[in-house]
Amino acid sequence: MANFTKQAIKISFVKLLNEKAFNKISVRDIVEDCGINRNSFYYHFRDIPALVEEIIMEETNSLIEKYPTLDSLDDFVDEFYKVCMENKKALLHIFRSVNRDIYEEHAMRLCGEVVKKYSDTAFKNIDMDENRKRICMEANKCMLFGFCIDWISNDLKDEYISDLHVICEMLHDLFDQQKNKK
Repeated sequence: MANFTKQAIKISFVKLLNEKAFNKISVRDIVEDCGINRNSFYYHFRDIPALVEEIIMEETNSLIEKYPTLDSLDDFVDEFYKVCMENKKALLHIFRSVNRDIYEEHAMRLCGEVVKKYSDTAFKNIDMDENRKRICMEANKCMLFGFCIDWISNDLKDEYISDLHVICEMLHDLFDQQKNKK
């Protein structure tokens, strides 16, 4: 029963977040929407930011687990785009809230995992200086993160997805250029 209640809280919150701004949602709104009492909410979550953190962490972990290896970044980009667009308004409301840092922390972690998995898979048999590899991965993580933040800042416009595919191609080219340097 506890897991059902916790899931109901998350579903209600995301539903409400798709309808109105983050700062306009109260614990009262959430519990009324899912038909529980306030104590049940506080049994599962310390506050609304803790709820947001768990939801974002679960989505991030789900994306990371879905792609244990990455031969190409394009499939991941398409899945990331799909996940973001499913709850576009909710994502924008979180991004424009005082709790934006929660999203950014997990987005940076996701970008780092994606770049690491891609480099580990695509270049596992290539002799590349470890320091160059580390620097290349860090630069690519930051570039990918920055592009994602810019995309969200511009209201998740569809035309950005083709640009993100170009970024993926550039990342591949950058890794490819570095693989033979020592």
